[in-house]
Amino acid sequence: MKMQRLLNVTRRAVDEFHMIEPGDKIAVGVSGGKDSLTLLYALQGLQRFYPLPFTLEAVTVDLGFPDMEPRLQPIRELCSQLQVPYTVVPSEISQIVFDVRKEENPCSLCAKLRKGAFNRAAVQLGCNKVAYGHHKDDLVETMLMSLIYEGRFHCFSPVTYLDRMQVTVIRPLMYADEADIIGFRNRYQLPVFKNPCPADGNTRREYVKQLVKKLTKENPGCRERLFTAVLNGNLPGWPERHEGRRVY
Repeated sequence: MKMQRLLNVTRRAVDEFHMIEPGDKIAVGVSGGKDSLTLLYALQGLQRFYPLPFTLEAVTVDLGFPDMEPRLQPIRELCSQLQVPYTVVPSEISQIVFDVRKEENPCSLCAKLRKGAFNRAAVQLGCNKVAYGHHKDDLVETMLMSLIYEGRFHCFSPVTYLDRMQVTVIRPLMYADEADIIGFRNRYQLPVFKNPCPADGNTRREYVKQLVKKLTKENPGCRERLFTAVLNGNLPGWPERHEGRRVY
């Protein structure tokens, strides 16, 4: 995926769900994975020409795994190159999840703690919005996980206001295919580092990801139809969708 296509799909999401308003200060969650780094590129690129002015802060929550600083240095350099302020938030999340709680299924607790630390840091930095790097495949997989494991048709919203933190979560990559993000990472040589978590790749989400691949291989177009079902599902908490270019 080239930069222009990335900006096009990002702007589509931002326009259709009115994710950005004038004067927004947006914290971008940067984990070191391909999705978050692509999101950083997308919003920094959009910032240069979007009619509504906004500013950015890049934030990484250090989960406390060993030898993280050498992994983070290339991200520091990238943020400097993009002229986006960068903050690393230290934490002991890995110790809490694996050593103290000894979680058999650690992902849920880890995600909750990580998001809490990120959102608190965003508020301290004066941000009113936080951006997560969820893409189209994430939406489809989340919907299927809800069906399989919870018995309900549900998916996270493109825009969510968090009352307790008084920040709004936005997901500007919701129209981007994971395959395109992989292509963007390779084309622009993003400084991605491997997730040091011992549970990486051995989760329910990975199982559902492989299930979607199998269904799509056997039923061409299945993934797109599943995504359309999410968009047209009238899900509780989803904002109104405004198709077409936003009017300013």
